[in-house]
Amino acid sequence: MSTDASNTPFPLFITPMDVRWQDMDAYNHVNNANYLVYLQEARLKWLQTLPGKWYSEEGAPVMAHSEINYRLPIEWPADIQIELFVNRLGTSSMTVGHRIVDSDDATKIHADGSVTMVWINTKTGRPVALPQAIRDAVAEAQDA
Repeated sequence: MSTDASNTPFPLFITPMDVRWQDMDAYNHVNNANYLVYLQEARLKWLQTLPGKWYSEEGAPVMAHSEINYRLPIEWPADIQIELFVNRLGTSSMTVGHRIVDSDDATKIHADGSVTMVWINTKTGRPVALPQAIRDAVAEAQDA
């Protein structure tokens, strides 16, 4: 059974992100592929803050789905932050909503969307239950 929180997402994690010159394309915009890198880095930063174990040989996350809506280009120099939200918490997966926003004005949204991560047994490739550390972090964010 899953908990659907998509109608009222709550913040899970917010982190600043460096926009590097090398991230630019010929039009002085961050290349679209780098948005995925920014989001991956934000998810990993969040996971590293968890006090419990979120991965092992018996269970590690893999990305099953990714969706990005490009709203406004990111031009260098820029100060941005990544906001992560819980859209859905399932038995072996979670859908993390994300927004890339201007650090000074969060109403200036560069991109939004979501990623579904599934925890799998790294030896068998089969889904496993979400780690308790993930469930605890989500519950803590909901209570905040």
